[in-house]
Amino acid sequence: MKYSKIAILVNTNFILTSQWKVKMRLIYVVLVFGFTFIAACGAEEAQSNKQVFQEQTWGIGVLVRNAEIPFDTEADNVTSFVPMMFYQGETFFIRGTEGGAHLYQQDDWTVNAMARMRFFDIPAEFQNQVQGDTIDLGIQWRKTAKDHSFIDIELFSDLEGNPYGNVSKSWYFQYNSWEFMPKISARYKGASFNSRYFALEDMTDQSIGAGVDLNFNLETRYHVASNFYLLGSIGATVLDSNAYEAEVVDHRWQGEAFLGFAFFNDISKAKNTNLKNHGYLRVAHGWATPSNIGDILAGDTVKDEYNNKLTSLYYGLPLTDELFSLPLDIYLTTGFVWHWNSEVQDSEQEYVLAIKAYYTIPWPVRWRLGIAEGLSYVSDVTYIERDEMERKGYRPSELMNAIDFSVDINLGDVFNVRALKETWLGYSIHHRSSIFESASQFGRIKGGSNYNTVYLQFDF
Repeated sequence: MKYSKIAILVNTNFILTSQWKVKMRLIYVVLVFGFTFIAACGAEEAQSNKQVFQEQTWGIGVLVRNAEIPFDTEADNVTSFVPMMFYQGETFFIRGTEGGAHLYQQDDWTVNAMARMRFFDIPAEFQNQVQGDTIDLGIQWRKTAKDHSFIDIELFSDLEGNPYGNVSKSWYFQYNSWEFMPKISARYKGASFNSRYFALEDMTDQSIGAGVDLNFNLETRYHVASNFYLLGSIGATVLDSNAYEAEVVDHRWQGEAFLGFAFFNDISKAKNTNLKNHGYLRVAHGWATPSNIGDILAGDTVKDEYNNKLTSLYYGLPLTDELFSLPLDIYLTTGFVWHWNSEVQDSEQEYVLAIKAYYTIPWPVRWRLGIAEGLSYVSDVTYIERDEMERKGYRPSELMNAIDFSVDINLGDVFNVRALKETWLGYSIHHRSSIFESASQFGRIKGGSNYNTVYLQFDF
C-alpha cells in the first residue's frame, strides 16, 4: 500500500524529540516574557511622561490552509484550520505564522530575529502521532525600497540544527479596498535538511544532497467594511532535483492556499492617538475540572478528584478601544501560568500569547464580558489534559489553542470607593484545546483542559 512508508514514519516518530521540547519551551519563554517586558517598559514610560496609549497595528483572523502532499500517498491534499494573530510594535512583531524582534534598524534596512511555523504535509490521519509541524529559528536581513518592495535574506535552522537559507523579493500594492503582496523566493536547503524532510532519512536510510527550491506566492487582503477583511493566498513550490528524486517523493510541484477572514485596523480611518483603555495586570487562581465548556457555562461543573490547581499572571497591552464602531477594548495579552504539583503531576509552566476583547456594560455598575484567543504552550501536558487524551486515544500536544472567557465587576463602583475604580473582581474559564481535530499544528486533537478561575485585575 502507498501508506506503508508513512505508517512506518508514525512509528519512528522522527520529528518530536526531547531536545525539540526543550527548545520549544525556550522559544515560548522568550516570546512571552519579551513581549511583557517591552510592553511594561512602554507603559511605565507613558505613565512617567503623563502620556496615553495609542492605537496599535494589530489583527486577528482564522484561515483554512490546504496543501498538496508531495509524498507517495493515496491522499493528495491535507487541510488545516489556522488561527492567526498580527501585531507590529517598535520592537516585537507577529505576522500570522511568524513572529520576532527587531534587533537593529537603520534607515531602510532591519535585522530581525525570527521564529516561523513550518508545516509538515502528510495525510491527516497520521498527524496526531507524528506532530511534525514545527517552529524554525533564524535571522532575517530586510531591505525596504521606496516602491514598497522588500528584499529579504534569511538564515534559518530547524530545532535539530538542519540549516537552510532564503532569498526573496516581495511587493506591496493597494488598489481601493484591495491589497496585494506578491512574493518570489529561493530556498537553499542543506543536505541534512533535504535528507530529513524530503528523503525522510530516519525512515528510509536514504541520504540526499543539498538543493534549491523556488516558491511563488500571492497574498491578498480585501477590506469589506470597517474592521472586517477577507484574506487569501495561493502559492506553489517547485522542488530541487535531489528532493524530487527521493524514494518517497511523488510530486515535483507542491501547491498551498489559505482562505479566511480577519479583523484589522480600519485602513479608511486614521489611528486613534488617545485610547480610553490602559494596560492591566491580572492575577488569578483556579481549579481544574473534567467538564467541557458547554457544561461549565450551563453550571454543571464536576470537581477534579485530585484538586489540581493553577495560578496565573497576565499583562495586557492596549491595541484599540473600538471594533466596528462598538466600544470594545482590545488588548495583546501575555500570560505566565504555574500549574501546582499534586499527587498525579509535578508542577508545570504554561505560557500564553493572545488577543483579548472586553465589552463593558455600565448598569447598574460597570461590569464586563471578555474573550481571548491565542496560543498556549506548556512545559509538560497537565494531568487533567493528559487523562482526557489517553481516554480518547490521542497523543497530547504541548502547543494548543488558548481561549479565555471572563466576566468581572468594578469594585470601585460596587463599594463607591474612588481608590478601587481601576480594580476588577472576576471569574474566567482557562481553556486549552485543538479545535476539534482541525488543526495540524496543534496535533489533530479533539478536547483539551478547563480550569475555573477567580481573579483580580488592576488597570493602570
